[in-house]
Amino acid sequence: MNNAIDITESFGTLYHPKSALVFYESREAEKDVYVEHFDMDKNGTPINAHPLTEREAETLAKALHSERQKETAFLKSGGLLPSNILHINPSRDKGAVLWYTKSRKSPLYFIDALGIPSGHAFIPPMIWQATKNSLRVFALFSGRRPTEKTPLYTAPFFNIYEDGRVCMGSVSISIKESACIEEFTKAWEDYFFNSYFSHLMGEDSPVKGNCVSLWKDLVLSGRPFPKEVLKKNNKTLKNLL
Repeated sequence: MNNAIDITESFGTLYHPKSALVFYESREAEKDVYVEHFDMDKNGTPINAHPLTEREAETLAKALHSERQKETAFLKSGGLLPSNILHINPSRDKGAVLWYTKSRKSPLYFIDALGIPSGHAFIPPMIWQATKNSLRVFALFSGRRPTEKTPLYTAPFFNIYEDGRVCMGSVSISIKESACIEEFTKAWEDYFFNSYFSHLMGEDSPVKGNCVSLWKDLVLSGRPFPKEVLKKNNKTLKNLL
């Protein structure tokens, strides 16, 4: 019985062979190079061999240049560097960004078991530190631009470990290799606020008082975030650099 199933649609973007290049090199002392271009038929078989034309060479050069631009675009700014960016490591492998945001009203989602209605509420000023695959967040007492000596506070949310690491649960993180600094920070903020808060990561409350009661009140009342409930975590911004 033939039980073969076509799963190619689950592979994501599919690339089909369109052409091929073969490089020939002479065996002489001063080596001469000749490039032959092949078209590919629908079965991926090389056909129509001919010397590489100037137009084909220009197309190849543009493709290579575009790929090189993607490799060097990661964490570059799309214009002037945003004023809320504090530190950047632009490495493609270990790239990371440290930034802050002021107090603002944000969408918040909670699982039903918490008994907190999802909605918009004011959040405190925050420090964000992210790589391609992980996120740490902290709270700030003031909305002023922080310095190395600025004390950090525990982020007053669910799903956050004591060291600030965010448990993203089943959220699928996908940061583009060519993401500029603005895309990178926006993507992480969207991931954070568009996922559901579900549980505390330790025995202690991340705020002075009851975390559930705090967010239920803030969502229903719309009042500013009460900074007096923030808890210091004995770190300063310098500890993140």
